[in-house]
Amino acid sequence: MSSVKQSCLLLQKQLAELQKNPNGGFSAGLIDDDNIYKWEVLIYGPPDTYYEGGFFKAHLTFPEEYPQRPPKMVFVSEIWHPNIEQNGDVCISILHEPGEDKYGYENANERWSPVHTVETIMMSVISMLADPNADSPANVDAGKDWRENKEEFRRKVSKCVRMSQESAFD
Repeated sequence: MSSVKQSCLLLQKQLAELQKNPNGGFSAGLIDDDNIYKWEVLIYGPPDTYYEGGFFKAHLTFPEEYPQRPPKMVFVSEIWHPNIEQNGDVCISILHEPGEDKYGYENANERWSPVHTVETIMMSVISMLADPNADSPANVDAGKDWRENKEEFRRKVSKCVRMSQESAFD
């Protein structure tokens, strides 16, 4: 069976499972019903975090080689976070290509593995929202706010939460 066919079947199975047994932290669906490789997710701001009450849209784009290679994830909602670039790109270990990190920052076992599913990816991203890694920020300014000025960080996140509530169901 071709890798395209395998990835397509696997993604269809994961989508059906998420629709049958929704997760409390997010919802997921296809951006276009004719393309199983492009998903939209809506992440509910985790309780007891600065993001609580928010509805953050993101897109997952899967390669045809999935699950051997990771998807890319980009927030389309504005979000202020040390591990999310200002353009929305998510920087989290499990979405990095498998194998050794050429910079020596991550262990291979922290990086992408074919055992990950959409649900495990999303749970990792939700966990990242609650507990940022400010030691290796993708958004340097957000990392600086997180480390040095929590009140400013909270203010910027609160603005993103309000904006997400206004536009979540557009």
